[in-house]
Amino acid sequence: MSASTQKTPVRIAVAGAGLIGQRHIAAIAVAEGATLAAVIDPSDAAAPFAQAAGVPHLRALEDLRPGLADGVLLATPNTAHRVGALWCIAQRLPVLVEKPIATNLDDARAIVSAGLDAGVPVLTGHHRRHNPLIAKAKEMLAQGVIGQPVSAQGMFWLAKPDSYYETDWRRQPGAGPVYMNLSHDVDLMRHFLGDVRAVQAAQTSAVRGNAVEDAAVVLLEFESGVLATMNVADCIPAPWSWELSAAENPAYPYAGQSCYTIGGTKGALELPSLRLWSHEGAPDWWSPIRATTPPRDHGDPLVRQIVQFARVILGEEPPLVPGLEGLKTLMVIEAVKTAAATGTRIEIQPV
Repeated sequence: MSASTQKTPVRIAVAGAGLIGQRHIAAIAVAEGATLAAVIDPSDAAAPFAQAAGVPHLRALEDLRPGLADGVLLATPNTAHRVGALWCIAQRLPVLVEKPIATNLDDARAIVSAGLDAGVPVLTGHHRRHNPLIAKAKEMLAQGVIGQPVSAQGMFWLAKPDSYYETDWRRQPGAGPVYMNLSHDVDLMRHFLGDVRAVQAAQTSAVRGNAVEDAAVVLLEFESGVLATMNVADCIPAPWSWELSAAENPAYPYAGQSCYTIGGTKGALELPSLRLWSHEGAPDWWSPIRATTPPRDHGDPLVRQIVQFARVILGEEPPLVPGLEGLKTLMVIEAVKTAAATGTRIEIQPV
């Protein structure tokens, strides 16, 4: 593309300069077709990030004057998502809301409905769907390489340091590993296997004694009849999590393990390794079984998410993860919490 035909970069403001906000700022810096418009955060600690990028540091979304940004990436604490997203929609600014889209279904529905009513794009930050290996896995499943899916399992076991929970909001309902971490894993299982029909779950906070859980075990029943178990704990030193096995974020040590398995009538797929297990002939536990690993593309999913957000803002394509998908995933997470609290099987109503 010649200099004369290059598009003007889409200007994206980042609201929230915490850990994930900082990663989004870094992603925008290298994403094709996007540029940082402003850093919005009430803390003085956010000022250096804005200064380094040569953009304004604003204290509140309301300080974002008209015309300064083409869209907003909302990386504020989860409890502030509804207010922030609705403000962006009212200003007709496309908004990418970090996951979970909200901490309760009423807030999530309000965000999604407002966006649809106003015709303003609302995206959810389930960035793993932007990972090329996820696209490859979904393609393999659609091609029937494992046959008819039967069962799946996912693990999130790692140890967060005590300092992680020194921040008050991380100890409050809506900020535990089910919301903060399992929501990613559930979203990918939905991406691969379809909508969830019902949930059963148990949780414990016996380790830290916070208002949020230390660990949870979940059974998902999918509309297709597939069953999946999900096991989440953020107080166990272990390598079986997407964070430590996918090499997406260089801040985490790479452990080289798999944390998801999806099994069907012809084979089983491990992720993120993409190892496909199958028998040499017809499925038979007496015959040899082997693993193959197909080639795939590579790319930082956070950067790819920004590139896609820019294209959505320009009206060039629909969101890969629209707000409605964030709502559906949150419905599953809410059902997990309800099932764990009540000890009952929770059916999920269609949107």
